[in-house]
Amino acid sequence: MAAGTRLANLAVKFRLLSISPCTYNGVRCASLAAQRRPETREQVCQPAPPPLLHITRTASFFNKLPAEQLWKGVVSVSNAGKKKGRGKGVGKRVAKNLNKGQVIGIGSENIVWPGLNAPVVRGRELVQRHTLPKDEEREAKLIKLRDSLGKFRRLKIDPLDRGWSGTKMGGRSVGPPDPIGEDTFEDFDTRVLEFKIVTCMTAVFGRKRRYSMFVVTGNGNGLAGFALAKASTVPAVMRKAKNLAAQKLLYIPRYNEHTVLHDFYSQFGATKLFVSQKPEGYGLVCHRAIKTVCQAVGIKDLHAKVEGSTNVQNLIKAFFLGLLQQKSHQQLADEKHLHLVEFREENLNFPQVVASPEMAPVRTKEEIPKTEELNVSRYVMDGRVRLVKKRYPPGYVQLPSYQYHLKKYASYRNKSQVQIDMLVHEGEYRSFLTDQYPECRPPMKKENVRALSDM
Repeated sequence: MAAGTRLANLAVKFRLLSISPCTYNGVRCASLAAQRRPETREQVCQPAPPPLLHITRTASFFNKLPAEQLWKGVVSVSNAGKKKGRGKGVGKRVAKNLNKGQVIGIGSENIVWPGLNAPVVRGRELVQRHTLPKDEEREAKLIKLRDSLGKFRRLKIDPLDRGWSGTKMGGRSVGPPDPIGEDTFEDFDTRVLEFKIVTCMTAVFGRKRRYSMFVVTGNGNGLAGFALAKASTVPAVMRKAKNLAAQKLLYIPRYNEHTVLHDFYSQFGATKLFVSQKPEGYGLVCHRAIKTVCQAVGIKDLHAKVEGSTNVQNLIKAFFLGLLQQKSHQQLADEKHLHLVEFREENLNFPQVVASPEMAPVRTKEEIPKTEELNVSRYVMDGRVRLVKKRYPPGYVQLPSYQYHLKKYASYRNKSQVQIDMLVHEGEYRSFLTDQYPECRPPMKKENVRALSDM
């Protein structure tokens, strides 16, 4: 109980002292100490601690730095961020300087202020403040000056030189390679396939930044080459890459100067490439990098399917490997000791011999084993088959209305083709009742008459 009473008394003492701190004098302190504990008189009579001071700063970077540096700190990127590739578009757009044309002391009211926009003493006369006639065109002049100096002009590129995506370097033309002595590269064009910024860490210079460019050059007539170059500036890497590609030219054979010799499969790294030969007018249905290479080589019709990685460098290397490993028709005929026969839809799949063996006689049917592959596409692709996505029939096929539609138009399915054949062979539309009822013969159209006359 004594301990509890002592603690309660101390609590009351602290509460009384906190309520009336001004009673820190000798008389009052003594009376309080006599009532509680005499031995704590010295502790009670100690002076009060000084009040706490809050230190405040009257200046910060907001009022120490000018507005230009503050704005730059908000919109710019740090040096560490630039090394990581951030803020590539910062600084391209020029902001309007609203202080352009502003002169201290000259405002909308045209007033002469001595010592501000005019001298205090002119000769022996003291200049007095006075108002001049108001300039009505001042605002218009300021707006015109700001628009002329602060306007952002986007870089304009010819539509034929824009490449794959606007102003990016991919697909753009960088011109023919530089001549080497008396050898000039006429009719050559160089296209950028890949352009990027690469860095490496060195002991002396730290993180070293360079530009990497992967290009292909060709004359569109079978000659083409590709190269990878690095340099510290963009003009240097462009010149280095296209000149290096010109030193590695390869001749690519083509079928009828428009497509590949045959279907082929090629692989480089994790990139697998299936290339198919196509007839004239089909076009280039392939990856945009392969399309650019085909334009440099002179290939106009081709279909290419990429499986796996689409890394541009691996893709181009796989494509060139496949082009260089092509076999001519004569080589295929000599390997198999058989005739190479072509079937084309435009020739109604009529068989046409394009090559015959020269090194050995043609094998007979009994000499050919049943397990031997005779399809040229499967033979050159070593049995590999391109992955084709399964196409499912549309949902309306199962509806009764679609079945009714098929039955209704079954007799008209080949009507257009039958009419063309009848015009070719008979010269008119005929039926088994045409001779019996000649008055029901349909009239000939003008375009059909013109077509028959041309034949």
